[in-house]
Amino acid sequence: MSVLVMKFGGTSVATLDRIRRAAKRVGTEVAKGHDVIVIVSAMSGKTNELVGWVNETSPFYDAREYDAVVSSGENVTAGLMALTLQEMEVPARSWQGWQVPLRTTSAHSAARIEEIPTDNITQKFGEGMRVAVVAGFQGISPEGRITTLGRGGSDTTAVAFAAAFDAVRCDIYTDVDGVYTTDPRVCRKARKLDRIAFEEMLELASLGAKVLQTRSVELAMRYNVKLRVLSSFEEPSDEAGTLVCGEELIMESNVVSGVAFSREEAKVTIVTVADKPGIAAAIFGTLSDAGVNVDMIVQNVSESDYEGHEGKVTDMTFSCPNDQLKRAEKALEAAKAEGKLTYDRLEAETDVAKVSVVGIGMRSQSGVAARMFETLAQEGINIKVIATSEIKISVLVERKYMELAVQALHDAFELEKA
Repeated sequence: MSVLVMKFGGTSVATLDRIRRAAKRVGTEVAKGHDVIVIVSAMSGKTNELVGWVNETSPFYDAREYDAVVSSGENVTAGLMALTLQEMEVPARSWQGWQVPLRTTSAHSAARIEEIPTDNITQKFGEGMRVAVVAGFQGISPEGRITTLGRGGSDTTAVAFAAAFDAVRCDIYTDVDGVYTTDPRVCRKARKLDRIAFEEMLELASLGAKVLQTRSVELAMRYNVKLRVLSSFEEPSDEAGTLVCGEELIMESNVVSGVAFSREEAKVTIVTVADKPGIAAAIFGTLSDAGVNVDMIVQNVSESDYEGHEGKVTDMTFSCPNDQLKRAEKALEAAKAEGKLTYDRLEAETDVAKVSVVGIGMRSQSGVAARMFETLAQEGINIKVIATSEIKISVLVERKYMELAVQALHDAFELEKA
């Protein structure tokens, strides 16, 4: 019997009525002959409530107990979904992470999946169970403690189950009807994509698109799991949503597939740092140890005989999420105090945004960067930092120009056209 994985996010199971609607979709797939593994999130808002309770109870909490509390939201949803399916006379039961067991590392609140044995669920399928409703976001550590995978971890759970059970597909049900060329709230011309390559989706997810968690796309690409993103609020059809798949399944692709953006960016410049071998490793090793996610990096031209310095010096600029800026500043200042780094000062800007164009077509066609920069120049938008990869070009601009930049680039690359 073929296995289909269906994942329902928090908004899709926010009420009992929505759980019933989701259960009907599951019943339809069972009627088609699939054994179904349903991955559920906590009901919308429940995880935030649980996190708030933990913080109010113990500001310096034990991460193991944090996981025990915040994982309970998914357990409730799983039980309610299984009961609803049973009322529909669909043989179903709920599974918590430890019952599967979904084995993870011991990094509480940020665990990574290590193994999903299939024996227990497969045995129950053989005994007549048609639907396994699995609590997403959670697993069990080698020490036997409940772990969680980080926010958005139910997407990762779903893809991991699809890979483990060699599922025909993994359907991610959410409150949007697919992946768009950009956020429709920012650009009204945004168009839903029928298909998008794993690499493009991975770039879009990492650059600010919130449709899928980045780790889930990484897993899907590694194990070639077909992902379909679709709305739980629209009538189901075989053509619904967006299929995230291998590049070989996309016959012809636009040069640019989408425009992504992130409002919450900070630009940091380390002024007059020594320009010598190992300095970049010292800077970014310090930031890595502090848990700062650095994205765009630019090193300025070196200067010789700079006043107050021996040898060559340079400025180093990088970007990071706004909420990690204080952590970055603290780590660099501590390294300076300890003598690991020497520099004059740190300069930080928090009124910037990152705008990116993404597309696998960039590999084979030139001129994308030129068109992007010309478009921004025509709109009077100054570029502060540039970073590129094989299928992506990102720029930092003043935040007040972010929406204008997104709309202008969407028009320039004619993304409203199929």
